[in-house]
Amino acid sequence: MRKPVPSKTLLGKPLLATLLACLVATPAIAETSFQATLEGMAVLPALTLIQPPADAPAEARLAGRYTGAGNLREDRPGSIPATTGPAPQGRATGVSLPLNGQAVQGFSGIKPVAGEPGAYWVLTDNGFGTRRNSADALLMLHKVRPDFRTGQVAVERTIFLSDPDRRVPFRITYEGTERRYLTGADLDIESIQPVAGGFWIGDEFGPYLIEVDAEGRVRRVVETVLDGQPLISPDHHSLQVPATPTAGTPFRVRRSGGFEGMAQSPDGQTLYALVEQPLFRPGTDQAEGPFLRILEFSVPRGAWTGRAMRFRLSEGATNIGDFNMVDERRALIVERDNGEGDPSLACAEGRNPPGCFATPARVKRVTLVDLGAVDGEGFVRRIGSIDLMAIRDPEGVARQRGEAGRGDLGPDVPRDRFSFPFFTIENVAVVDADHIIVGNDNNLPFSAGRHLARPDDNELILLRVPELLRAR
Repeated sequence: MRKPVPSKTLLGKPLLATLLACLVATPAIAETSFQATLEGMAVLPALTLIQPPADAPAEARLAGRYTGAGNLREDRPGSIPATTGPAPQGRATGVSLPLNGQAVQGFSGIKPVAGEPGAYWVLTDNGFGTRRNSADALLMLHKVRPDFRTGQVAVERTIFLSDPDRRVPFRITYEGTERRYLTGADLDIESIQPVAGGFWIGDEFGPYLIEVDAEGRVRRVVETVLDGQPLISPDHHSLQVPATPTAGTPFRVRRSGGFEGMAQSPDGQTLYALVEQPLFRPGTDQAEGPFLRILEFSVPRGAWTGRAMRFRLSEGATNIGDFNMVDERRALIVERDNGEGDPSLACAEGRNPPGCFATPARVKRVTLVDLGAVDGEGFVRRIGSIDLMAIRDPEGVARQRGEAGRGDLGPDVPRDRFSFPFFTIENVAVVDADHIIVGNDNNLPFSAGRHLARPDDNELILLRVPELLRAR
């Protein structure tokens, strides 16, 4: 509701000056909403497994031993049933751990393969969600090729990350082995940018920037600096539990809040690393604000430039999922909340899962920003966005809709509506002048947003968004 405007006779000059100053200081948040149309969909089944390299430790033939209560080791395959969370909201996903092999799942970063139209580099993140439960999950990149005609996704190449030259400065899980394959207990890789001769990868545990060669061998691990000070998370290698329960530990990055997104300038000279969640204010457990930090890194110098920008989150958004440039100044950012499942099947009062979604998806969008337009407080300009919960599908392109449509969509929701109601949507990139590709991280086996009682697949969708891509 709009506040009443004071009478002119009561609006003295000091008050008027104060109001004008507030108006000037308030950032302009008005932006345009654009429509997205589904033009293709390809699916990699949830339980897509791959065998570890022949020279990997025998332990890596099973993945997920430490996902049970207390992270105690369990060597019997399929003995730990997976759910979407604790009772009463948690729903069984129908998958049990450990797995016989390594899961290809969990795409958390995407970039087109240079010179190979239709192929994409994707990143499998740290394994099963935490440092404690992912010591037998190998870290890997994949070259995939979605076929939007058949709906299938081909995995054409897998690159396992390793540290044979001992460039990682802290102890890793497979420290004493020759190849030193990296696991989800060592790093939480979440964002990727291909470069000549290899890749730059953004991590959440440090957070670190990691340079690897074309075979996945680590070349450099870069610590993070903001305003001249180290920026670390509670999973940074230097931290440990204090000897007294009253002592704190000095970190500002939230757990699982590191470099979820990382964009690269078209000339390849600059990386823009974006944290997933708001930082803590120094010395407190409170967020510094409803915004995220974008840190600038010079590739030629191999160092942070000292420049940092701010991205203001949409109302209801708590995290970002991916970040890629459109051109030399505009970029796409995935914003999301922590819900999953179609709102048409939200749990009514007094009702609990598994027959409904306790916290359905509400805010899932791709936002266009202008890094070349930064205000006096460091905020990048928001240009517009598309709503991933309200994608048009007039031709019936969707290959699976899950539970959507079983509930009452309401009178104002078009019948051709298609939603992308996943907990984590962590892939967005430009395909051409009219299209973008968007994908989910299926968090195997803990996410079930498409179906009530089935693990999410890895879905890649082709969206036609010409108005969004032309907006300035």
